[in-house]
Amino acid sequence: MSKTQAPSLHTQTPPPHMIDLILRKRDGGALTPDEIAFVVTGAASGTLPLEQLAAWLMAAWLRGLTLDEIRALTLAMRDSGEKFNPARLGKATVDKHSTGGVGDKTSFLIAPLAAACGVAVPMISGRALGHTGGTLDKLESIPGYRTQLTLAEFEAVLARCGASIIGQTPSIVPADRVLYALRDRTGTVENPGLICASILSKKLAAGLDALVLDVKTGSGAFLRKRADSEYAAALMVATAEAAGTRTVALLTDMDQPLGRAAGNWIELVEAVELLRGRRPAESEDLRALSLILAGWMIHLGGQAATPEEGAARAEAALQDGSALRIFFTMIEAQGGNTHIFDNPAAFHNPGATRVIEAWQSGYICAMDTMKLGWAVQRLGAGREKAGEPVDPHAGILFHARRGAQVHKGQPLATLYATTSGRLTQPSALLREAIVIAPSPPAALPLVNGIFTRETAEAHLRTSANSLTPLSC
Repeated sequence: MSKTQAPSLHTQTPPPHMIDLILRKRDGGALTPDEIAFVVTGAASGTLPLEQLAAWLMAAWLRGLTLDEIRALTLAMRDSGEKFNPARLGKATVDKHSTGGVGDKTSFLIAPLAAACGVAVPMISGRALGHTGGTLDKLESIPGYRTQLTLAEFEAVLARCGASIIGQTPSIVPADRVLYALRDRTGTVENPGLICASILSKKLAAGLDALVLDVKTGSGAFLRKRADSEYAAALMVATAEAAGTRTVALLTDMDQPLGRAAGNWIELVEAVELLRGRRPAESEDLRALSLILAGWMIHLGGQAATPEEGAARAEAALQDGSALRIFFTMIEAQGGNTHIFDNPAAFHNPGATRVIEAWQSGYICAMDTMKLGWAVQRLGAGREKAGEPVDPHAGILFHARRGAQVHKGQPLATLYATTSGRLTQPSALLREAIVIAPSPPAALPLVNGIFTRETAEAHLRTSANSLTPLSC
């Protein structure tokens, strides 16, 4: 009797235990792509407890993530929900993302500027995080504006306007929606790998051809040290390029708020003023940076031979009013009321107001922009816990900028708060944040570095082991 072959047993690999993954990362180990996918799927589906996700985030923050882990996390988060296919638009799709700043409202300028120059801008943005404001919170200051669109509605707005700014929905990058909120509440924001995965998962889900990254440096940046900002910029460029999206990163100054307004509604007012062709001196840095970023978008989108030519085209769209028309059309297409911009002062209705005056004469030689961001948040413009409403009217309007000569008693800033009780701590923060000295400070460049694919990969090759925690 011939021997019969014993039947083979086909067993599936059991799913990992989350506690094992937490412990391994806590102890400095690395996770495989399948294990990263398990964490991301659990976050998106709600099958993993929030406390375990929070513990893993803290372990990742403390121990760092390897390049392979970061790329696996980015792609798993990108693939955690629906993805947008822009092929039917018939245009190059390009977006911009900032790593977060105070008074950073460039999205409201560069999206219509690039769209006016023939580029489609599908922008999936976020809410306030830590000391920085959120693009979606600002847009929701406009009565009726909808940030939550279906992909079909998103495509329809893009086809009509060339630009659309929306938020994550339960179907678009749902894992990041959960992890983003947890990071904001657990002190795990300032990590290059987590920042990279969060930003790029949203951007890659939009099916982009190209991406321009605005990586902040200085006192108001999440990554305050230059070396950390450079590493994050190189990391994001290399990760996005590996995923097939042409990407460039600009290192830009955040040693003072960008422009003169920091809040929600007042930032939109400042952006629209520039779109109307006006040039207040206090907003000149915002105007200049927006043109530079838009120039890169137009160049990468194939509508200009160089970034400089792209910036020139963007400036023409600013001056002839075409960018403003696109911005208003986008707002209306997403349900917003543009008539409030006819008299923005009438719409602005803060619960309490206070003017902070210069306590001595001299020059504004430094601004701790992170403290100023926390002041804006505590006035009511940001949130302390996920889901908390923000006040569209809260914020700070700056009357003097870094390097300005001021005289004792001269107004430095006007604070707008939800209630009078919320003015005290922000007023103290502002006084701590602004340094007045006898001599003016040295000028700082608006853009102080650029990373392309080649320079990013070279930087990563020479960087320290990526498992090393942040130097901060």
